[in-house]
Amino acid sequence: MGKKEVIPPLEFSSILLPFYTKALEALGEIEKGGVNLPLASRLIELIDLLEEKTRGNLSKEEKEMITSISAQLKIIYFKRSKGNEA
Repeated sequence: MGKKEVIPPLEFSSILLPFYTKALEALGEIEKGGVNLPLASRLIELIDLLEEKTRGNLSKEEKEMITSISAQLKIIYFKRSKGNEA
């Protein structure tokens, strides 16, 4: 028999984590292709938009996750944009 593919459950993190990972790449935190501040900025804006549009509909854990991710990315972005290593 063939190998059965495991599909992760549909959760809020399934939407959020790809933006987070790509933003970390754009900020140079994950070695992929260097720093791309315009892309990082756009991804942070998308995460903030997602937070705004889902306000009042998230569990406590989901709200904490998106707030924490947004804050972390903004700190790294600020340091990178000022020429400091994060």
